[in-house]
Amino acid sequence: MVEKNTRIGELLMMEKDVSPILLGIGMHCLGCPSSQMETIEEAAMVHGLNPDELVNQINEFLAS
Repeated sequence: MVEKNTRIGELLMMEKDVSPILLGIGMHCLGCPSSQMETIEEAAMVHGLNPDELVNQINEFLAS
């Protein structure tokens, strides 16, 4: 389970197959050092998404 303060780098280390979700929101530089240090909340806000909805989507994926 992830939270809004989970960093993108941590998330990808947990489950690399989550990358299509991140790519789908326009996060195309997953390998960039700056994106690795960004939280899920920061990534959502930069891409105009609701952070809670993104966390829920990721957690649903991780649970499946």
